[in-house]
Amino acid sequence: MTLIKPIYMAKYSKKAQDKVEKVMHEKKQGKLKSGRSGKKVTSRKQAIAIGLSEARKAGAKVPKKKTAKKSPSKKSSAKKTTTKKSATRKSASRKTASRKATSKKAASKKTAGKKTAGRKSSSGKKSGKRSSGSSK
Repeated sequence: MTLIKPIYMAKYSKKAQDKVEKVMHEKKQGKLKSGRSGKKVTSRKQAIAIGLSEARKAGAKVPKKKTAKKSPSKKSSAKKTTTKKSATRKSASRKTASRKATSKKAASKKTAGKKTAGRKSSSGKKSGKRSSGSSK
């Protein structure tokens, strides 16, 4: 009895494989640079990603990029809302604290003005009492 092996379709075309191979060779030589920043690529995974993106641009058969899920789970969304609420609470408390601080400064200035005025008037009274007390 002969076993028939199933034939699977290739995920990546020969052209894509050649691109990745070329990019990996550049990476090993230290010539591969990142597209945006121009820095030297040291990560193997990043080199493969660059090769696959070049292959996509060239029109080679490459699977689509994996993207993040659009709807996150309920637990993570609940956590996000609580963190947002706490962040708004913190900022609100900071705002009120700054308001209180400014109002305290203004109040302290007013009371300081009153204290100095009170000292002046009371010092006059005291000096009057002293003079009257010393005359007796």
